[in-house]
Amino acid sequence: MKRIRYSVAMSLDGYVAGPAGEFDWIIMDPEIDFGEIFDQFDTILVGRKTFEPMAKQDKSSMPGMDMKTYVFSRTLQPADYPDVTFMDDDWQTTLTDLKSESGKDIWLFGGGLLFRSLAQAGFVDTVEVAVMPVLVGGGIPLLPPPAEQTKLRLTNHKVFEKTGIISLEYAIDRAGG
Repeated sequence: MKRIRYSVAMSLDGYVAGPAGEFDWIIMDPEIDFGEIFDQFDTILVGRKTFEPMAKQDKSSMPGMDMKTYVFSRTLQPADYPDVTFMDDDWQTTLTDLKSESGKDIWLFGGGLLFRSLAQAGFVDTVEVAVMPVLVGGGIPLLPPPAEQTKLRLTNHKVFEKTGIISLEYAIDRAGG
């Protein structure tokens, strides 16, 4: 069974993007093998605010981002983006079906609002955060309020000494304890 993994970079003060959606503060550590990371996924889930800048990028400049893409948006026109699937009101059935397929894991990519919605609905299996050694001071939080308390269990961690990035991986503790 596939897992939905929220894998994201975050500032030390808890933001996944700055006040204007900027992410130029994210450090690219040479020790991190992004090809290996991308190879763990065959599907990506993304909200509108994250998808719009992605759609403007040249796909050839984003190795590994040729995954099957599902976008959560009520305002974008599907005809404008024929290479992606737009989630409809039956998104929970679609996610249940995606998780039951064989293949690689599903990457929940981008902002906190979609993460909050999918986590509260019980679809997120892991939270994987690369903590950047920077204080952004405001912006888009990892988990915007209001949100339910969710118990996590640490499954892996790594410190990247040269840049100060700390990678933390947690499983959602469905038992709550």
